[in-house]
Formats: sequence, structure tokens, C-alpha cells
Amino acid sequence: MAWDFETDPEFQLELDWIDRFMTEEVEPLDYLDLEAYDVRCPKRNALVKPLQKIVKERGLWACHLGPELGGPGYGQVKLALMNEILGRSKFGPIVFGCQAPDSGNSEILAHYGTPAQKERYLKPLLNNDIVSCFSMTEVQGGADPKVFTTSAVLEGDEWVINGEKWFSSHAHVASFYLLMAVTDPDAGEYRRLSTFIIPADTPGIEMVRNMPVGHHGQPGHAWLRLTNVRVPKDHLLGERGGGFVVAQTRLGGGRIHHAMRTIGQVRRAFDMMCERVLSRTTQGTLLAEKQMVQEKIADSWAEIEQFRLLVLRTAWKIDKYKDYLAVRKDIGAIKALMPKVFHDVASRALHIHGSLGVTPDMPFAEQVIESFHMGLADGPAEVHKVTVARQVLRDYEATSGKFPTRYIPHLREAALAKYGSLLAEIEARAA
Repeated sequence: MAWDFETDPEFQLELDWIDRFMTEEVEPLDYLDLEAYDVRCPKRNALVKPLQKIVKERGLWACHLGPELGGPGYGQVKLALMNEILGRSKFGPIVFGCQAPDSGNSEILAHYGTPAQKERYLKPLLNNDIVSCFSMTEVQGGADPKVFTTSAVLEGDEWVINGEKWFSSHAHVASFYLLMAVTDPDAGEYRRLSTFIIPADTPGIEMVRNMPVGHHGQPGHAWLRLTNVRVPKDHLLGERGGGFVVAQTRLGGGRIHHAMRTIGQVRRAFDMMCERVLSRTTQGTLLAEKQMVQEKIADSWAEIEQFRLLVLRTAWKIDKYKDYLAVRKDIGAIKALMPKVFHDVASRALHIHGSLGVTPDMPFAEQVIESFHMGLADGPAEVHKVTVARQVLRDYEATSGKFPTRYIPHLREAALAKYGSLLAEIEARAA
């Protein structure tokens, strides 16, 4: 048997170093007025670049990538153990070169980009000299690609793109977009779309609005309008009509990486909740001695541990099968669970901190809002629950009889048919 819940001692030393480095050097960046993704900001670069250099020298840069792309090729289990630490800070993934959406976009470019495109886009992206945007969702269709209307028409040696895109994260600082558009409107619903590289300075791109999540965050999610945007013919990534295939190159990994980092955020809220209940006295006793508070602590701990184990097992399955499709059910389950665990723990922490908890002086209100964002990013939680249910039900069959197969009267009859004569013999001997 190969059940193991221990981390290799050698890698645990790296995790301990990452934990200290995050606490001492990276997490303080969260409290400065800096945008983690704005690679054009001199102040940001002056602080972040030296930390990135330390990470590179340590051999921990871009650990999601294989050696052929400059990473160590750690695999998903090691990434999970790392990302639950990096997830504590918005700068953590940036400093370690594994931030979304750049991590997934780099995988797409590695798979489908031409040598020239890899030199122009992938190389600087991997070094965090530029950032990128994955532009998929639309105003009228949300995350449902089957109803997208943004079109790309081939005219000579150029694609002409028209339409609108919604919630295109980091578009305002991105050097290029990976954008999904309809190229074959009369094809089957999963063959209508294609994926394109679009340089951000291409004429015809208008940023209608750039929105934050909630009220306190920095604007970073754009509503884009594209009017006769022209890109070269070779800026099509993958096959024409193969947009779904290209997107899956990043979405499976992106979903589990979101879950890994969410563990860090949830634990952050849980740690603050535990500190609070041991520090605050009301009605003559500590909050920690109130049974309803104890219930919140117990429920939160159990939910975090259950979620973490499911994430780690899913990561282990990805490493084992080397195929995201083989673990669709598991990825769908953690994607559906992630916003609920995040919301429940963060909201309990907010409540236990009283009026202080609802103010911007504590992170809980922002975390609660972010939990709803997590329930929408990379597909709504409901869609993933449907995927889980369908995958689960493939392992079952309907009964052809009038009653369920576990109908007790029938089971009793079968048991008596199997053991009745033996029971009669035992009773006869006893008499």
C-alpha cells in the first residue's frame, strides 16, 4: 500500500524557507499602495524584482513549468504544498513566478505558439517582464462559450475581430490578450470558437470600464470593446475551431491552482479567528469558552482540513495520470467547494471580530466578497457541480426491477436462500 501523508524532509526544508520568506519579505508588500501586476510601476519593480531574484537563485521560480521552459517541473502535489503558503499574499505568486493568468497563458503559448511568438511573448512573460490577460467571458453570455458573439473573420492574411469581452482580468496592464472568438458560427457548439494572440496596443481595442471586485480593491477586471481589430493570420493559436481544446490547456491547472492558493487565504482567516477568541473577553469569560464560538472554530477547522485533503488528492491524481480529463470530477468538486469553504470561514471570522470585522482595517469583508468571485471565476460553481454529478453517475447503472436493488425484503429473501439451510441445521443441532 502507498498511502502517505508526509512530506519529503528535503522538500519540507524548502517549504519552511518559503514560509519564512513570505512572512518576512513578501507579505508586507500587501500593505503598501502597490499593484502586484503592474510591471510598469518603478516602485513595484524596485521592491519585487530583488525578491524574484532570490527565488530564482533558490531554484523555486515558476515551479509549475517543466525544465524545457525554465522551471523545475515539480508536479501538482509539490505545487499544492507551495501554493497554500503563497496564497496568503497577493504578491506571493508574483514573487515566485506562478501567478494567474500568466501561468496558464504561458502553457498555451508553450503548446501552440510559433518560435517567433514564444520569443516575443512567452520569454518575457515567464520572466515577469510583462503580464497577460485571458479574455473569454462576455457581457451577454457570461462564461458560457456556446452563446459568445465576439467574431473573428479571416480577410486575406488577417483576422478581423469585433465584439465585446467582460471581466478580462489585468487587461489594463497586459501586453497581450489571449482572446476567444467565434470563427465558425455554423459549426457544432464546441467547434465554433478559436483562440487568438492580440497585442494590447492593437488599434480598435477600447476599455469601456475597468472594475474592482467589491469597493476596496484596485480596478483590474476590464470590459473591452473590439472594433475591427486586425491581427496576422498566424496569431490563431491551435486549430481553427479548436478554442475549447486550447482553453483546456490552462483551465484544468488554473482551477486547482486557485484552490491551492485559497487554502492559504482561508487559513489566514482561521488563524486570526483563533487569535481573536483567545484574546477577547465578554460576559466574564473568553470568547474561546463560549460553546457557540467553539462550534465555529470546530466547523472551520474540519472544513479546511477536508478541503485541503481533497485538493492534495486531486493534485496527486493529476501527477499520477498526467491527464486533466481523467480528474475532471475531482477538479470540479474542489472548484465547487472552494467558494463555500472560503465564504463560511471568512464570514465566521468577520462575525467573531464584531464591528471591527466589517471595516477595511481587517481583511474579512474583502475575503467574503472574494469568495463570491471564486464561485464565478473559471466557470460558476453550479456548472462544476453538474460536471461532478455527471461524472459520478457514469459509475452507476439503473435497476430494471420494480424496486431498488437494496430493497430489504428482496435482500432478506436472498440471504435466506444462501444461508437458510445452514441456519436450519444449526437450529436442529441446538434442539
